[in-house]
Amino acid sequence: MGEQTVENYSDPASLRLFVKAVLNDLRALEHMIDSGMIESGVRRIGAEQEVFLVDDHWQPAPLATQILDRLDDPQYTPELGRFNLEFNLHPISFGTDCLSKMEHALSRHVAKLREVAAEFGAKAVLTGILPTLKQSDMGLQNMMPLSRYAALNEAIKELRGGDFEFHVAGIDELIIKHDSVLLEACNTSCQVHFQTGPEEFAKLYNVAQAVAAPVLALAANSPVLFGRRLWAETRIALFQQSIDTRLPGRHLEDRRARVSFGDGWVKNSVLEIFREDVSRFRAIIGMSIDEDPFEEIAQGRAPRLKALQLHNGTVYRWNRACYGISEGKPHLRIENRVLPSGPTILDEVANAAFWFGLMSGVSHTYPDITKVIEFDTIKSNFLSAARYGLEAQFTWIDDQTAPAEELIRHQLLPLARDGLERAKINQADIDRYLGVVEARAACRRNGSKWILRSLASMKDKGTSAERFCAITAAMHTRQQTDEPAHEWSLARLEEGGGWKHNYLRVEQIMNTNLFSVHEDDVIDLVANMMDWRRIRHVPVEDNSHRLVGLVSYRALLRVLARDMPHGQDNPLAVRDIMQRKPITISPDMPTTKAIATMRNAAVSCLPVVEDGRLVGLVNESDFVAIAGQLLEDQLREV
Repeated sequence: MGEQTVENYSDPASLRLFVKAVLNDLRALEHMIDSGMIESGVRRIGAEQEVFLVDDHWQPAPLATQILDRLDDPQYTPELGRFNLEFNLHPISFGTDCLSKMEHALSRHVAKLREVAAEFGAKAVLTGILPTLKQSDMGLQNMMPLSRYAALNEAIKELRGGDFEFHVAGIDELIIKHDSVLLEACNTSCQVHFQTGPEEFAKLYNVAQAVAAPVLALAANSPVLFGRRLWAETRIALFQQSIDTRLPGRHLEDRRARVSFGDGWVKNSVLEIFREDVSRFRAIIGMSIDEDPFEEIAQGRAPRLKALQLHNGTVYRWNRACYGISEGKPHLRIENRVLPSGPTILDEVANAAFWFGLMSGVSHTYPDITKVIEFDTIKSNFLSAARYGLEAQFTWIDDQTAPAEELIRHQLLPLARDGLERAKINQADIDRYLGVVEARAACRRNGSKWILRSLASMKDKGTSAERFCAITAAMHTRQQTDEPAHEWSLARLEEGGGWKHNYLRVEQIMNTNLFSVHEDDVIDLVANMMDWRRIRHVPVEDNSHRLVGLVSYRALLRVLARDMPHGQDNPLAVRDIMQRKPITISPDMPTTKAIATMRNAAVSCLPVVEDGRLVGLVNESDFVAIAGQLLEDQLREV
């Protein structure tokens, strides 16, 4: 997806030409494999680091274009969101000091990025999902203005035929609709690459699949999205749903999502993956192809296979097969897309070292991993790891079951250590990075667990927005130390910067834990809800969850004062006393404007509405509580 000249082909003839080029590239790749052109006997590793940009208030900062222009370095590249960017490391030979080289390169690039971002009042944060993200940040105004992203968004929307629907259930539950593919920008990762020869590709790819679950459980770092506590690695569910082109309700069709783990082992060749993906997933974007791969081969040059690579970039396997050219020689590699960004560079390299070691160690101990474990088992393990992280329970070789922590420490770490030693990695580096893995597993505290424990420690302090700001600020501060995340102290509320950062917009203070009624409900239900929940306003929604009215405590008192005749045979309905068309505000409204609206309209409650649907309530009591906190802070200073 690195090409800039991508188009959403609405002309069928142009799309047919592009697909023909994809098929030609596949034939060329088959020829190169059969004729021994693909590099073999060489092992290189690499990494792609994605980051979030935040402002002084720890909110997403859509400054990627300006920062990339200022960096003026081809290793730094744009991502889907204006508040994301990525940089790529040069390939490193797998052996001796490759792991410490990777850590130093990542540190150097992050330091350079932070230095330039500071010129624009921004900071770089390494995290799988930014805790302070809100759905309002996901508007198209925050999509990078590049043709490939616009084309991808239009193509996927056309295939879906409607809005994107998301449903993820964890500790909390998130059910939302969105009108673009931009929710993909909620995810950032640290993708690592492992070069293989064509003759060993199938064997190593199957190992990558088998070990994906324990690697993910260890590295999980994304437990929250839009203020909800979901999966240990919510990226897995979110990414699949953000790129899903399948239509809901078609249960009889056995179609695979464009983001998937896969459905079976690779038997012989990388060509199986490319052929299956070309067969299953229609080309949704294309480009003009000016290369004849067979002509390039005849001239003694490695073809770029641009059409095949572009199509491959729109199918998102968690372990992706990649074709590339290094030093003029074509090669194959496995891209691990499972690993999230953060919590620290040290943690990321420890994750990578664990994966690299397992790729080498497991493939040596089990020459054919498919003979000792079922594919459905490893797929089930993967979903369990995404949901529960280090709390997951796995089924491993010969149907033995074990908690993630036990499997990692007692079986997989020795295999990873053996694999790194076989690759002649420096012993000090093996001890350093696998030591982080072992300690993290022993205390069962990855980045995801640190975030959840930090939130729990602040449960009764501040607003939800304050707590997520504190998490983000604490991550940024601790990432600049030498401590891995399992040694971090928990985030403290005051680290978020205080009230000035957290009461700026309505969505930061509104109450989203709502109790609503229908206009046909009996008014007695409202009275009891107010009593039980100690609330003074109850919103009224229709069957489509659109706001149609508001019942206030005063309205109930007026009913009692008039002593209106009603009884068991003819009880009052909500519609009889509700205020129709109440004054509403939007979640992105400045808090000062909401206060002015409440004062000028002489109301004590404002429903917060987005696209006609109720998303929150702001009450006069919310501002009283905030004012009390601010007064207390000021008096304490005096």
